Amino acid sequence: QVQLVESGGGLVQPGGSLRPSCEASGTIPSIYNMGWYRQAPGKQLESVAIMSSDSSTNYADFVKGRFTISRDNAKNTIYLQMNSLKPEDTAIYYCKITRRVGILGNLLDAWGQGTSVTVSS
Repeated sequence: QVQLVESGGGLVQPGGSLRPSCEASGTIPSIYNMGWYRQAPGKQLESVAIMSSDSSTNYADFVKGRFTISRDNAKNTIYLQMNSLKPEDTAIYYCKITRRVGILGNLLDAWGQGTSVTVSS
């Protein structure tokens, strides 16, 4: 059972930076992709940044140029560097790791518990 533990959220002023992290309980085999998602109050969950197994990345338009997803394999941790934060970035941020399991290579998701980010003056 894969467990993901998030940390690094908090309260920051507009224009500030945060770097949430997501640590896995151990080395995860057969990773398909990993990513960060967010859910703002009263809104649906949305994708923020995705990193594929080949380390290629994909970002939502509203964070391009401001957020960067990265991974540290030695620490079993993924990060989301968030710069130039805006009030509209306020949300609960969740990490997700998708891996292939079984003979058929079915995809299985593991989610972190979420970390709160509030951007306000």
